[in-house]
Amino acid sequence: MELLLVEDDLRVSELIKRGLEEQGYLVTLAYDGLMGKKLMTSNRYDLIITDIVLPQMNGIELCKEIRMIWPEIPVIMLTALGTTDDKIDGFDAGADDYLVKPFDFRELHARIKALLNRSQSTSQAPLTNLLKYADLEMNLQTNVVSRMGMEISLTPKEFKLLEYMLRNKERILTRTEIAEKVWDTHFDTGTNFIDVYMNYLRKKIDKNFDHKLIHTKIGMGFIFKEN
Repeated sequence: MELLLVEDDLRVSELIKRGLEEQGYLVTLAYDGLMGKKLMTSNRYDLIITDIVLPQMNGIELCKEIRMIWPEIPVIMLTALGTTDDKIDGFDAGADDYLVKPFDFRELHARIKALLNRSQSTSQAPLTNLLKYADLEMNLQTNVVSRMGMEISLTPKEFKLLEYMLRNKERILTRTEIAEKVWDTHFDTGTNFIDVYMNYLRKKIDKNFDHKLIHTKIGMGFIFKEN
């Protein structure tokens, strides 16, 4: 497996590179965002790890560039910026996971393995291109979501969250399950990013329609179903 690590702190980047190489990965280093962009444009990596605060081009912009060229490659953001808003910015840019410094290398390795396993199983498992429920449709090939024929614009993470809810419709989904299945991370009770994203999704999917599809079950989680 070939990984790209974009990190401007030389000590941190060398430590991560050494640790990953000991686990059998091939690691290419970039010390600024533009170099990261150049490398990922000319090479296909199995996974990309990037800091947010970078010279030349920040990690948010780099992640958006990655998503335009390689929408299927897993991206982990590794940064000291750890507020809920920071995480939402990262996920909105297309990141698959977000790890706050300082971190335990074992956790980084576990998240890398989880994302690589998911990426491999997704590429091997045939999926239907069209998901439908009630008057809502999601086209996985064109990334178009519509309700009653009206197209709805979603961010990459909102799209992934809605897809998971559609695939698990009429079943209560806990915050822990959503965090693990959609974000590939353990639920952090100190942040409310899942509730924030659910509110974002509600405003786009339900606000302008009489029949609501996203419902909160107090003390349990959320469910996607008709009234």
